[in-house]
Amino acid sequence: MKQARLVGLAVVAVVAFVLLISSLFTVRQTEQALILQFGNPVRVVQQPGLGFKLPFIQNVEFFERRILDLDPPTQEVLLVDQKRINVDAFARYRIVDPLRFKQRAVSDANFRLIFGGRLNSVVRTEVARSGLGDILSTERAQIMLRIKETMKAQAPEFGVEVIDVRIGRTDLPETTSQAVFNRMRSDRVAQAAQLRAEGEQQKATIQAEADRTRTVILADASRQAQINRGQGDAEKTRILNEAYGRDLFFFDFYRSLEAYSALSTPGSTMVLSPTSEFFRFFLGTQPDQGSVKR
Repeated sequence: MKQARLVGLAVVAVVAFVLLISSLFTVRQTEQALILQFGNPVRVVQQPGLGFKLPFIQNVEFFERRILDLDPPTQEVLLVDQKRINVDAFARYRIVDPLRFKQRAVSDANFRLIFGGRLNSVVRTEVARSGLGDILSTERAQIMLRIKETMKAQAPEFGVEVIDVRIGRTDLPETTSQAVFNRMRSDRVAQAAQLRAEGEQQKATIQAEADRTRTVILADASRQAQINRGQGDAEKTRILNEAYGRDLFFFDFYRSLEAYSALSTPGSTMVLSPTSEFFRFFLGTQPDQGSVKR
């Protein structure tokens, strides 16, 4: 009898332990819990620690409290300037209402599918209003701000909070990239040709100006040289006239020396008598002062 009672108590203890274990659950600091009863949400537990539920009737589904990422597939967008680009956008969000999230999205995979589609739709709408230059300039920040505000307005419907939305990459499609590259290369070739033509024109202008300046400088130098040479000859003549006027014998002697120097000119021949008056200075005879004529 006593043994049967002990067995009964042991069974009760085991059942009580199993029930206790089945009714306890732990919520970590990075999690929040949603209590489901026969698949229907009944309450939310957001405080970390131990929690209680009805065993075998209720079950617990955990949701992240941390910031999560949403990275939908890259999409091709036609811009307002008729250029096509591949846009890769992503979002950061946090689940703030697990009950609403469960009711609206059912599962995390379904939420990513629905909300990711909405993100791509908003990105496509906003980006399509802009041109390629806007996407590559400071206007890009304003585009992302408008997308973020639109997504934040839609987030409470799913029990989430949108933290940030960004456009990661904006790449041109392969065909568009090649076309843009070819056009840019053509533009650069045309620009290079124009610069070369302008350079040749400037070169010709500079050379013409240099030649003109050179001609003017040479002409001025030649004119000044002629003036200086004429002034020198005039001064020479004046000095010689003064010297000749002072000594007529010296004048006669100097003119004879000039005549003598002509005899040493190559190719010249002169036949004179040794007793000629022309050689009087070599013969030691001197003309009378009165017979010397200027």
